[in-house]
Amino acid sequence: MPETRLAQWRERIDLALAAALPSADGGAHRLHAAMHHAALLGGKRMRPLLVYAAGDLCGADPVALDAPAVAIELVHAYSLVHDDLPAMDDDDLRRNQPTVHIAFDEATAILAGDALQTHAFSVLADAPVADAIRVALMRTLAQAAGSAGMCGGQALDLAATGNGAAIGIEALEHLHALKTGALIRAAVRMGALCANASEADLARLDVYAGALGLAFQVRDDILDVEGDSDTLGKTAGKDAVQDKATFPALLGMQASQARLQALAARMDDALEPFGERARLLAALGRQAVERRF
Repeated sequence: MPETRLAQWRERIDLALAAALPSADGGAHRLHAAMHHAALLGGKRMRPLLVYAAGDLCGADPVALDAPAVAIELVHAYSLVHDDLPAMDDDDLRRNQPTVHIAFDEATAILAGDALQTHAFSVLADAPVADAIRVALMRTLAQAAGSAGMCGGQALDLAATGNGAAIGIEALEHLHALKTGALIRAAVRMGALCANASEADLARLDVYAGALGLAFQVRDDILDVEGDSDTLGKTAGKDAVQDKATFPALLGMQASQARLQALAARMDDALEPFGERARLLAALGRQAVERRF
């Protein structure tokens, strides 16, 4: 059953994350405690699960997948810490817990995000893979996290906040292909790279991951309208209050749901050539489309 395998991988990544982080009791203990708060208090673990699932599809050694799975979750955790800051989305709640700048303070939150990001590359530098693969993993994650990926998308999102209706649907899709999609595409690619996947397989997986990243964001926008804070684990309804560019704001809810189903079909089409080997990636795609938080 895919659910059993995904649960096993989730337990694996939680243990690997805890082992990779510096002790909360030693050295800069307040900073380390903030890093633990950001990385270990729940979360869907979608990105590391994608690393494992893509690696499994391509035949990677599971031991080789731990480092990229940890690294991409550390970068994701750093991005959430900074995204919640007063200068960004200014949110008090994440995963039903106080955000890092609320639980600690703003300066500690900034440093915790910085430390999580740099630690991700330290983890990759020690990955038990061939040198060429290690370099490819580091390049993939760096490109996905930087100005051509997640940070660039966040900048576009901030520029559109307060005038969300003016951006247009193509610009919105580009924004989220960077802000949300880049790390998701990197997760899938990093798993496949650990197995020396062919260029043809990498191209098919990139189509799947591109559709998944956009579907994840469309569903996120829908949940911000339909969901409640207790279920979501973060403040619901903030997109409308901040006049952010979202799919429901630009397309309406019915068209957003239709877009979500079209993206689900695109994922299925991209995975079809892999047959049964793609069952775990397909399950993660369904989770993204059907999730309630």
